[in-house]
Amino acid sequence: MYHSKISGLGFYVPDNVVTNDDLSKIMDTNDEWIQERTGIKERRHIIRGEDTTTSMGVKAAKIAIERSGVANEAIDFIVFATISPDYYFPGPGVSLQKELGLSTIGALDIRNQCSGFIYAISIADQYIKTGMYKNILVVASEVQSLGLDMTDRGRGVSVIFGDGAGAAMLSREEDVTKGILSTHLHSEGEHAKELAVLAPGMGGRWVTDILADNNPEDESYFPHMNGQFVFKNAVVRFSEVINEGLKANNLEVSDIDLLIPHQANLRISQFIQQKFKLTDDQVFNNIQKYGNTTAASIPIALTEAWEQEKIKDGDTLVLAAFGSGFTWGSAIIKW
Repeated sequence: MYHSKISGLGFYVPDNVVTNDDLSKIMDTNDEWIQERTGIKERRHIIRGEDTTTSMGVKAAKIAIERSGVANEAIDFIVFATISPDYYFPGPGVSLQKELGLSTIGALDIRNQCSGFIYAISIADQYIKTGMYKNILVVASEVQSLGLDMTDRGRGVSVIFGDGAGAAMLSREEDVTKGILSTHLHSEGEHAKELAVLAPGMGGRWVTDILADNNPEDESYFPHMNGQFVFKNAVVRFSEVINEGLKANNLEVSDIDLLIPHQANLRISQFIQQKFKLTDDQVFNNIQKYGNTTAASIPIALTEAWEQEKIKDGDTLVLAAFGSGFTWGSAIIKW
């Protein structure tokens, strides 16, 4: 059996910076209120017509591919994580394959929201461990800004999210003391509606229903979040799944060189940091600049941490995420 290692990383965010003050001009909010509750100072929003979920994924992927040194013809498979596809179907994996000019390799789209990248690398890791594939391109890309309620009604959710993409090349590693040591995935559908976009969907309100009703008060196609409930569950599940990963690899908290949590809310990250008694150097956060980019947040943060030389050979990394579904997971990596 093999291990898989991350051989290349890349990320892309739009040039369009949207500050808290910018949002205060279109909804009843302010910089102090947003920073106090989320830690976010600014985020990136695409300009319609310039970027899409696929195009951002392509830009991030090209960087990861170049850094990995893996030739296009040596890429065996694509895993694309997003909750904001360009089309209801097909998913963006096949569009990415076309735009990168790859051969007719498989493209798998997954929708696991904020934990999407953890799920994606877990799937890729299993394919590589079994020897089926050697190089898998994992991409996470999100356009949230076009689907937000940018009015006073939606301010509690809309100030949180941003757009961006991250990518990682996973490659075969024959040294089983290195690479992805383990991944741990969970879900609890009982609370699915506590953080959700309920429409359009075949099980409730489809596009035809929305058009027929023409109801300006219909909020079913905007994100809904029970903020306090999500926060309380997140801090519990983050802790559990981090400990699960450490225990599976006979590691202690003191062995963590860098924790990269999903960038959901800086207050959640700070809570986890304090609970595990980690120093500022042991936790990487960039939500202040980009907001919550859902599935893309961990690969964006992971790439920035690597670019800033915060990751060294031999380091033990912990990636952890919690989000809508509820779904959550962790990955333990020996760099």
